Amino acid sequence: MAPRAMSSAHHWTKALSEARPVPYWLEDPGRPHPEPALTGAETCDLLVVGGGYSGLWTALVAKERDPGRDVVLIEGREAGWAASGRNGGFCAASLTHGLANGLSRWPDEIHTLQRLGEHNLDEIERAIARYGIDCDFERTGEIDVATEPYQARELRDWYEETESRGLADGVEFLDAEAVRAQVASPTFEAGLWDRRGVAMLHPAKLAWGLKQACLRLGVRLYEHTPALTLEPYGAAGLALRTPYGRVRARQVALGTNVFPSLVRRVRAYTVPVYDYALMTEPLTPEQLKSVGWENRQGLGDSANQFHYFRLSADHRVLWGGYDAIYPYGGRIRAEYDDRPETYAKLAEHFFTCFPQLEGVRFTHAWGGAIDTCSRFSAFFGTAHQGKVAYAAGYTGLGVGATRFGAEVMLDLLAGERTERTELEMVRRKPLPFPPEPFAWTGIALTKWSLARADAHGGRRNLWLRTMDRLGLGFDS
Repeated sequence: MAPRAMSSAHHWTKALSEARPVPYWLEDPGRPHPEPALTGAETCDLLVVGGGYSGLWTALVAKERDPGRDVVLIEGREAGWAASGRNGGFCAASLTHGLANGLSRWPDEIHTLQRLGEHNLDEIERAIARYGIDCDFERTGEIDVATEPYQARELRDWYEETESRGLADGVEFLDAEAVRAQVASPTFEAGLWDRRGVAMLHPAKLAWGLKQACLRLGVRLYEHTPALTLEPYGAAGLALRTPYGRVRARQVALGTNVFPSLVRRVRAYTVPVYDYALMTEPLTPEQLKSVGWENRQGLGDSANQFHYFRLSADHRVLWGGYDAIYPYGGRIRAEYDDRPETYAKLAEHFFTCFPQLEGVRFTHAWGGAIDTCSRFSAFFGTAHQGKVAYAAGYTGLGVGATRFGAEVMLDLLAGERTERTELEMVRRKPLPFPPEPFAWTGIALTKWSLARADAHGGRRNLWLRTMDRLGLGFDS
């Protein structure tokens, strides 16, 4: 959704003047106190490394499957502080980073993947109710919007294709008039509304609620406890070293995602990509009326470099995406979390989408790293003779898919052949990224090509067509 015309830059630079460079979600007054760090020695049946969604769901589901299982979870900082507490709060049923990506990679399994994804989202909704997690969960669905005529044609063609394959259940095509009746923007040309496949929620509150649920079920949870090394211990166990102690476990599940895996060979499969977002002040009733949005759906536009946006429970607009920044060498540094040049770009695009909101100010602007892999959706595996399981590569759609990944990791650790573990998606890995400087060069060339395609009616150049044939690419 690149800007079409602006009378001056004043509209958006002024709107950013008081924005705090911190994640809005993590400033919630309900943020829990951290659990003490691990000191000394611990033993357990299952050690979970990582206190984001991936680790929290794994610990919770492990206790649900076997209440007598002795589970320890360690987190390097605080539960939900990284991607799990900074994202847009879109909890999708898709396990494959969208239907198009899944259909292109696993066409023979797509109906199974769709069914498993829908069941997974239902289970998330049930867990939120069962444990009384107050995370502003709303099953509003999501609208993919076209902002150019060629995108509107592509959306209609895609809808017709998915309908013919029996994959469009609960999805409605909206022409320009219909989509603008849902959310009023002069840039919207068409939309696809998935009415049930996405829920909106407060991402940090979900992580904190999962943490409390784990504690209630007896998980021993240690925060400010980074994992340093993981090594075999004895004939049937593993030992993990932390700054102040050690954990001995029969099995280990790794939910570290964007951070370097304790299984070194896994590291080449992911790279960190920095994503950024803005949050407005609460809209007044008059401002809300000017944009409609009575059904409170999440939205995302159809460009290669796309935006995602939604309403919060207190009627703010979150506006994120577009820029996806890969730092040379795949470095993860706190200074990358703040990028004023991206904030300025996002603010300009926001007022292009919603010119009727001129005068609204942004209160928060932030960024953070997500893990992506060459197929854009999670991959799985085991190490240390099956005593370690891992899941990574969610590429920004981990709010929902991490629960499925937790189930997969627990199946793998149990040595069970299940419908999940038999999936080609689970059995096979993506292609690894090449070493530098080839990774940075390839990603930069792909980003340039995607921006060029957006500016030229969606036409993909030779580089993108080659990446398509290889099953590779880069998605903001």
